Amino acid sequence: MKKKAVIVALLAGALTCAAFAQEGPVPKGVPHLDHVFIIMMENHSYKQILNNPNAPFTNSYARSANLATQYYAVAHPSLTNYLEVVGGSNFGVLSDNNSDWHNASCSTNLATGIADTDNPPSPAICPIGGTGTDAATTAMDFTNETLGSPGEINIDGKMSIAANANTVGRTIADQLVDAGRTWKSYQESLPVTGPDRVNNSDGFYSNLTDFSKIKPVLNPPLSSADLVNLYAAKHNPFVYFANVQAGTNPLNSYANVVDFNALSGDLRSGKVPNYSFISPNQCNDQHGRGNAGAFCNFDPSDDGTQAGLNPALIYLGDVTVQRLVTAIHNSPAWPHGHNAIVVLWDENDYSLAPNKNRVMTIVDTNYGLHQVQSGQFYTHFSLLKSIEAGFGLPCLNHACDENVNVMSDLFGK
Repeated sequence: MKKKAVIVALLAGALTCAAFAQEGPVPKGVPHLDHVFIIMMENHSYKQILNNPNAPFTNSYARSANLATQYYAVAHPSLTNYLEVVGGSNFGVLSDNNSDWHNASCSTNLATGIADTDNPPSPAICPIGGTGTDAATTAMDFTNETLGSPGEINIDGKMSIAANANTVGRTIADQLVDAGRTWKSYQESLPVTGPDRVNNSDGFYSNLTDFSKIKPVLNPPLSSADLVNLYAAKHNPFVYFANVQAGTNPLNSYANVVDFNALSGDLRSGKVPNYSFISPNQCNDQHGRGNAGAFCNFDPSDDGTQAGLNPALIYLGDVTVQRLVTAIHNSPAWPHGHNAIVVLWDENDYSLAPNKNRVMTIVDTNYGLHQVQSGQFYTHFSLLKSIEAGFGLPCLNHACDENVNVMSDLFGK
């Protein structure tokens, strides 16, 4: 019986290792962190924001804090990059598709090894979980807005990343909860009903709204086509995961996904989570919408230059960054312990090759050196690895790759 018990224990250990095959050693090079605030902006390249006269605060902040000058988004489109920032993998998702909410019978993209793409069109995304194979990142992208030459550049147009057959469907949120720490996803314009099954919302109405019940009926009647999609689930990566949708752990559920009113209250009180993921709405994050007025219009052209931009949209984002950073700096939580703010853009402006997927990333700490400009090669995986180092968490998925550098120079010693 004793021998049998030992065998069972060994098998259990082997299964545990297999389940968490892509959680490696704890990275080094970043001092202990107490609070991290991630502010995600949208769809503009490094050169489009740097020295842009309509982004005065962002540029001043980049000079006074620390700036990565060779930081690259990984792939396209938005959701892919959001997943990579929080989970170190695309989890087989190369699209902005909505979740196949609460569908426990579907096969995940990790399980099938088949990528969910915009082109060719793919179905809704099976809630992410388990283990399996994610999607390779090729140097050139032909699965998003373009199917032919010259294509859009992933990363720098030279680097590619092989599919990982041992990807685990976890994020830094799971790691934080396991370590007894806390997280929240702050989403501007999230409806008061919360994120469940909500793909898009203006903060009041959503894709779940039955517009026929709004009386009296207008002529023409209101419909979902009239909805200004300010909140977008594709910018809220945590809700794509099966365990968050199931909510079996109240510390790792929809309760962690709140609106900007909650952000304001938490900052004023100083009772902020260890990890704050902050997504402004699609006007204020510089994404733009086609039906939200001139100030929020999409950029006139995606050509990689400042000439193709909507100046009002850039200014909206700049003021939003200023308000968020100021609120964090004024919070009672900021002076205590080791804290960091990271402002970054998810990807470039979708312009075609030869424009690279380089984006601006600013790191601001309440300790250590400032006014550092780093020319080290970094990606979204580097950011995840650096935050895991600061929280003492194991590296996750592609953050464990040997060529992924920790951002030690920007997070300071």
